[in-house]
Amino acid sequence: MKTVNVVAAIICDDYKKKTKIFATQRGYGEFKDGWEFPGGKIEEGETPQQALVREIREELGAEIEVHDLIDVIDYDYEKFHLHMNCYWATVEEGKLQLLEHEAAKWLEYSDLNSVDWLPADLALLPKLAEGMVDNNVEYYNETGV
Repeated sequence: MKTVNVVAAIICDDYKKKTKIFATQRGYGEFKDGWEFPGGKIEEGETPQQALVREIREELGAEIEVHDLIDVIDYDYEKFHLHMNCYWATVEEGKLQLLEHEAAKWLEYSDLNSVDWLPADLALLPKLAEGMVDNNVEYYNETGV
């Protein structure tokens, strides 16, 4: 089975206090309409971080800062094996634009399961939940209720 090496950006609103992440809906191909984290294939000679910066520039028209590696997801689709390096990222310059995707939305902790994730991206959600701030839980903790 062929292995496809890709990177994914989990773009968050604030790196220190992650309350929202950016999800995109595929607008083409075999997995059209599935929700995913933006990114793409690593080209020869690129580091995963360089590939991620390039892919986000191409797909979303913005410059990002790549932060730490969240996880590496290995997932067997029917026709290929996906090896996906997933990084926290923040927008450094520009505005996120849909150049290749059908739709996008910012998701809060409580909304993570509100979209139809592609299987490999779905596998990342437990790790993301660990790194995000749940506004409802935080509110109750602050007020003592």
